[in-house]
Amino acid sequence: MALLSQQILRTDLAGMPLEWVDYKAAARLYFLGQVAYACGDPLLHLRGGINARSRRQSRLEIHSIIATHGAHQALSKLRQDYVPPLSNRTLFQRDDHMCLYCGGRFSPRHLSRDHVRPISLGGRDRWNNVVTACVRCNNYKAGRTPESAGMELLAVPFIPTHAEYVYLMGRHVLSDQMAFLRAHFPRTSPLLRRIAVT
Repeated sequence: MALLSQQILRTDLAGMPLEWVDYKAAARLYFLGQVAYACGDPLLHLRGGINARSRRQSRLEIHSIIATHGAHQALSKLRQDYVPPLSNRTLFQRDDHMCLYCGGRFSPRHLSRDHVRPISLGGRDRWNNVVTACVRCNNYKAGRTPESAGMELLAVPFIPTHAEYVYLMGRHVLSDQMAFLRAHFPRTSPLLRRIAVT
């Protein structure tokens, strides 16, 4: 069932996006009393066992966004120097699966991580020095800078905030989850233009 694979957005009490959880983890949080409140649309209605005394079946409604109690590292993710972990999956998502040299869109298996300033020339493996490149463009650029290879970048690489990173980690983000996450993006986020179109 497609709904069982849908991710639920977990936030802290203040509404800061923390992570995606599956329905089992969400049900566990509800059962343990960790869900302070839910927002977004109802996503799933789960039925449990029947109580021997009351003869009533337990039911649980899971919403697409849940705010949870407990100590979290949300404040550290709001700091100016916070940098989310870099992976090819989130990099390709950040760049919308587009080669930032030729402008073509490709499947992940035809994409690669390119270091704008090559590591051999002192570049670092960081968000603001990496872009998505198709295999052909990456091979052509090789160990050169875009300028020395006669190539032009179509966009400036950027470091996503934690809310942007949570979006990039999502699969099949629902419209209510997207609206919630967008409210946490910086006004200057390059992702806002793209998301407004989709």
